[in-house]
Amino acid sequence: MKHRLSTCLFLLVIALTAQAATNINFSSDEKHWVGTWATAPMLSGDNNNPPHPGLANNSLRQIVQVSIGGDMVRLKLSNHFGNSPVEIKGIELALAKTAGSSSEVDEGTTTPLYFDGKKQVTIPAGAMVVSDPVAFSITNRQNVAITIHYGQASSSSVCGHPGSRTTSYLASGNTSTFASAAKTDHWYHILALEVEQTEEYGCVAVLGNSITDGRGSTTNQQNRWTDEMSRHLLDNEATAKIGVLNLGIGGNCVLGGGLGPSAVSRYQRDLFEQEGVKWIILFEGVNDLGGAADGNQTARRIIDTWRQIIRQAHAKGIRVFGATITPFKNNSYYSTNHEAGRKRINEWMRTTKMLDGVIDFAKAVCSPTDEEALDRKYLFENDWLHLNAEGYKVMGNAVDPALFTQTGPLADDDETDEEEVQGLWIEAESLQNGTYGQHFTLHNDPMASGGHYLETVRNNTSFSNNDGDILMADFALETAGTYYIYARVNCPSWDDDSYFVSMDNGSWDMVNGLFTGGAWEWKQIYKGSLKEGSHRLGIAGREDGALLDKLCITTSATPPITMGGAPTAIRTTENRLPTQPAAIYDISGRSVSASQAHHGLFIIHLSDGSTKKVMK
Repeated sequence: MKHRLSTCLFLLVIALTAQAATNINFSSDEKHWVGTWATAPMLSGDNNNPPHPGLANNSLRQIVQVSIGGDMVRLKLSNHFGNSPVEIKGIELALAKTAGSSSEVDEGTTTPLYFDGKKQVTIPAGAMVVSDPVAFSITNRQNVAITIHYGQASSSSVCGHPGSRTTSYLASGNTSTFASAAKTDHWYHILALEVEQTEEYGCVAVLGNSITDGRGSTTNQQNRWTDEMSRHLLDNEATAKIGVLNLGIGGNCVLGGGLGPSAVSRYQRDLFEQEGVKWIILFEGVNDLGGAADGNQTARRIIDTWRQIIRQAHAKGIRVFGATITPFKNNSYYSTNHEAGRKRINEWMRTTKMLDGVIDFAKAVCSPTDEEALDRKYLFENDWLHLNAEGYKVMGNAVDPALFTQTGPLADDDETDEEEVQGLWIEAESLQNGTYGQHFTLHNDPMASGGHYLETVRNNTSFSNNDGDILMADFALETAGTYYIYARVNCPSWDDDSYFVSMDNGSWDMVNGLFTGGAWEWKQIYKGSLKEGSHRLGIAGREDGALLDKLCITTSATPPITMGGAPTAIRTTENRLPTQPAAIYDISGRSVSASQAHHGLFIIHLSDGSTKKVMK
């Protein structure tokens, strides 16, 4: 009896233990991908293209220094800005012996990469590829060599990152010998290196310009301020599992006009398409201010852009920190007007309730006697804009690790935008009816105004008067003047970034170069003097794959930033009916008598969904 009782108790203990095991939360052991290194892609440009012998049928060794370690990795490669496919015959990873000052690697660590089980892969123009996961152990801040063996590849239209601050090695043929290789301080095609880690790991993505990209840091010493911040975080036990991704581009602007794709057009890809991002740092705007006609107006538009990014980040559960713009007095960028814009942005960052934290770089590196200028000891080449390695170390150490240990709710999103552009707003989908625009495809997208956009699906290299390829908008102006028409477009490559545009039944002119790199951005498609009264805008498809979301008709010389205002109840499309007597209605709804002779009756479809009958 005792034996049987003991057996029952033993089985009961086993059962209870098994039941308890099913209730244990193993989330800390779940794995996900986290970025350990990344760079912002752009078109390399003539001055930064690969040197002789070029990429085609040759081998390129590039070195990166990761932020956090792991035992499983994968590599992302980009051809976002290339105009032709890139053929890769093979790629190997290896631990590098230096941070870029030599091409030497630890040969025993050489590990080939595969793509869907194959060594070869072709990256289409405008696309990205991701390698299969591979066992490859790296530790924090370790140097990794990425050796690419190319097949056919352009050396004149190359997706890369010019400001690598790291030497790459280009050798002839399919080789692993780089002793006599050509040297170039640029990266090509590599986009991100990711490690598989447990859920408590995450990374911070930094959006910036040349100060983040590292101008003034030391080539092959990996001492940008983001590198110094990474070391600072790794030294703190509470933040030792955080990767740092540098998405700075030298000469970049938030709003447009600088080098590389503007921040407003690239942030979706460069921030939100990174793996494992839990935090974002916004540190950009000095190039916009330096070239601004009105510093305060530019500051307002930058702040509206930051608000837009913050709201999208918070919707994804990502915290956003603002970094104040560093001083630039004594640089050619400086004027009292531009300084007013810098102060406006910095004051907003210090006081807004939208940001989850502030990193006050401006105070950390300013002169002790003049807050509008950099401290002399941090100057790089005395340009009073960029910092030297000592200054970048101060910046990296100025980032408080406590920002990354917050556990409370995200900051408030309820702050009014300062949209300065006033005008008429037209949803693209409202221009599509039974007559016009039937060769455009309607798509749903929560990132589009009204949740919809139109895609051009036919290539028309020369204009063809086909109503199916044309969108028509009839609108009325209360005053004459110079008017700008902006289109909110998403043109992902150079082969799908143009339309034909006509005003008042005039000639159809090609509007090209609307490339946005796969993000929604406002682009100017028309500028001209228009009289008071009625006008007709025509937009015709030219290249397939171009996406059109919304139009803005305004007197503002600067484009909108956000999704713009509510659709205006203006005439947008018309269908001719048989001539018959009727009253005429203008845009204000006033009634005017009209005779029957030589007039046609039109049904005017308004963007608010209603219609009016109009004699013309």
